[in-house]
Amino acid sequence: MQRLYFWIRDDVFAIPGRAIAFLWVVGVLLLPLVLTESLAPMVMRVVIVGSLYAIFAFSWDLLAGFTGQVSLGHALFFGTGAYAAAILNLRLGWPVWATIPAGALFSVVAGLITCLPALRLRGMYLALVTLALPLILTGVIYVWKDFTGGEYGLGGVATLGMPQVATFYIIFLLMVAMALIAWKLTDTRSKIVRTGVILRAILEDEIAARMSGIMTTRYKVVVFAVSGLMSGLAGVLYAHYFRVVGPSTLELMLSFNALVWTVFGGIGTIYGPIAGVFVLYPLVELTPLAGLGHYRFVIQALILVIVLLFMPQGITTWVRDHIEEFCPRCKLINSTWRTSCRACGAPLHPERERGAGHGK
Repeated sequence: MQRLYFWIRDDVFAIPGRAIAFLWVVGVLLLPLVLTESLAPMVMRVVIVGSLYAIFAFSWDLLAGFTGQVSLGHALFFGTGAYAAAILNLRLGWPVWATIPAGALFSVVAGLITCLPALRLRGMYLALVTLALPLILTGVIYVWKDFTGGEYGLGGVATLGMPQVATFYIIFLLMVAMALIAWKLTDTRSKIVRTGVILRAILEDEIAARMSGIMTTRYKVVVFAVSGLMSGLAGVLYAHYFRVVGPSTLELMLSFNALVWTVFGGIGTIYGPIAGVFVLYPLVELTPLAGLGHYRFVIQALILVIVLLFMPQGITTWVRDHIEEFCPRCKLINSTWRTSCRACGAPLHPERERGAGHGK
């Protein structure tokens, strides 16, 4: 317990961005305890669905924000997991505990298939190829409608078999755990996993990374597989939560939403897409309560335009740059209101001290 206390004090609350994230997670976990009985079900539903969309969004960020593999058909992984779980449950009678990992594995296979053109294509050519894949799968669904339900989808999928409060905690904590895994995989400062440095090298200059001895093909395949796994798991849980799966889980708008959430929150951060989802998605869902349901997409578009104009790198990146400062000597993260580094004691704002000295 003492070690946990010192870890929270020295590694979490010493860095403003981590402190905000920690307090936000704690605040969300306390929601079922403080909300009224009439308001709690709706808010928990928004958090549950938002958590699934957050997993979907940062799985896209893992792919596009850290390797430069822009996918416009990312809904392929989400829809593959959802349909695989629904078909295994309804057609083959598999229980929920078996369809969840199986559906996620189907999405991994979809990710591995998708990465084949990614090994030869870049930029808009790769984006167009990935855009075509969910359209192909949608066509297959329409053709085999006796098996897939066609345009009407599949209904009656088994539920997770838990009360809403338990579903709320499990899905939200699963989202947090997967976000931490994705963040650790992409952290360039990590001493445990070194993939972050390699992915950053691939993003900056893939040819130079290859010439320096990095097996770029291997890492791109791994990222596609991990991204497909996370997105597919979100799709599986989506199918079991709503108990229905349709072609909407493969549509272009879902892939476009992942891009919007990520760019709004901050691409190449992992936590940016989470912020984007939990700002924009509740806004769309809860605006009707204020009598502005007809204007909810207009309000969302205005907020998006304002953020892109004044915070082009995303809202979380803008906030982070204003509350955190790297030590010029040891490169440790400090809060901007400190005058010296919390580790080595080096001055964090030497230009201010020089300006003050000249003023005297």
